[in-house]
Amino acid sequence: MKGKWLLFCMIVFLLAPISAFAGQVSPIDKLDEISDEALQMVKFQKYDEAKKLLDYFSDQFTSVTQTKQPLTMDEVRIVTVARDEAMEAAVSSNMNYQERISRLTKFRLVIDAISSSHRPLWTEMEDQIMTTFLQVKEAAYNGNTSKFNTSFNSFLSLYNVIYPSLKIDVPVENIQKLDARINFIDVYRSQIVSNPKSLKELDSLETDLKKLFTDMDEDQADPSLWWVIISTGSIIIMTLSYVGWRKYKGDKDIHQDHSREYKD
Repeated sequence: MKGKWLLFCMIVFLLAPISAFAGQVSPIDKLDEISDEALQMVKFQKYDEAKKLLDYFSDQFTSVTQTKQPLTMDEVRIVTVARDEAMEAAVSSNMNYQERISRLTKFRLVIDAISSSHRPLWTEMEDQIMTTFLQVKEAAYNGNTSKFNTSFNSFLSLYNVIYPSLKIDVPVENIQKLDARINFIDVYRSQIVSNPKSLKELDSLETDLKKLFTDMDEDQADPSLWWVIISTGSIIIMTLSYVGWRKYKGDKDIHQDHSREYKD
């Protein structure tokens, strides 16, 4: 019983620093929370509250960039542009609801892409984006120009929402490749529908989009989570080894005492 109590005490004592570490909220994580709250306010059409949160975000963001500068200049620029677009959505008197949501979602995804060390939120839009793109392909292969244009515009709108986040998480050469394919299809829409050879561009773009999301699925485990798992496992093993050694030593001492009594 004494050994079990000792084991419990040691585990609690050694895990305390890990718990404290896990409970800390970094300045970047705080910005992530504010961006999410602003999005929720816009969803509920509470635009004044959203504006106040975005103003508060700006103050906190300025403080972060002026002190430790944890972000690159490109990241600062991307965040600033996304924040400005979100603020415009919050204060506009005539912007439609869906456009407001799109802008705040874009802003939210950008901050998450910066704060996340594992799978970012923008990857959750994979099904929506790929489903819309399949509608683009279907319309093109059926020669339905009107449906193709409508579906492709919807795809562009969705892609635009995640695009700033891509510039944070995805290698620039991959983004340039996607941009080239999408721009080609956009410029030569009529040829894509009427020319069977041009349809291959849609197949190539589909492949690149699938790779975009697949690459983000690979090796995306949170490093801090692995640190906690490894540290916890090591502590438990060391504690069990210590308790086992104490038990072995105690049994050995008892055996030696019995041996002396027998000899005496």
